[in-house]
Amino acid sequence: MRKLSIFVISCLIVFSACQSKEGKEAGSVEFKNVNQSIAKSFSDLKTLDTFKIELTGRKPEDMVLTFTIKKVDGKEIYNAKIKGTELLGSTDPNIDLTKEKDQIVFIKTIADDFFSDENFLEPAVMPEDKADNYVPDKALYEELKKTGLNGFKYRLGKENNIYIAWSEQEQKVKIYYNCC
Repeated sequence: MRKLSIFVISCLIVFSACQSKEGKEAGSVEFKNVNQSIAKSFSDLKTLDTFKIELTGRKPEDMVLTFTIKKVDGKEIYNAKIKGTELLGSTDPNIDLTKEKDQIVFIKTIADDFFSDENFLEPAVMPEDKADNYVPDKALYEELKKTGLNGFKYRLGKENNIYIAWSEQEQKVKIYYNCC
C-alpha cells in the first residue's frame, strides 16, 4: 500500500510538472522588466552621461518604456515615456502582431535593442552634412556641426526615428532630426 501511495504521488508530481511546462510554452510569454543603463559622452565630449531605459507593464496597453539621460553630476537632462501602443504603431505591415504575446515580444525586442551601437551617433552631425526637410531646428543643426557633440536616435514604430542631441546654447536636449 505504501509503495502504491508513493507511486501515485510521484506520478502526480511528474504530471503537474509537465502541465505547467506545457502551459508556459503554449501561450504565455515569460516577462521580465527591462532595466538597462549605459554611459556615453553626450552633453560634453569629456564626460560620460548615463543613458537608462526601463520597460514596465505586463500587457502592451500597460507597457511604458521610460528613457532618461543624466549628466555626470546626476542632473536629469532628458526624459521620455513611450507607451507600448506607440511602439506597436506604424510597424511593418508584414509583421503579424495580432496576438498579445507577439506584441510583447516585439516591444521587448525594441527595448533590448535600444542601446545598440548604431543608435549612438558620433558626432551627431558631420561638418559636411546639409539640413533637409527633416531638420526641425536649423540653428541647432548648425550648432551641432560646430560643437561636434554626439547624438542619439531611437525609434517610435517603423517610420519614425527621433534624433536628439545636447544644445550648448540652450543647455538642454533637443530633437535635431525626425525622420523615417
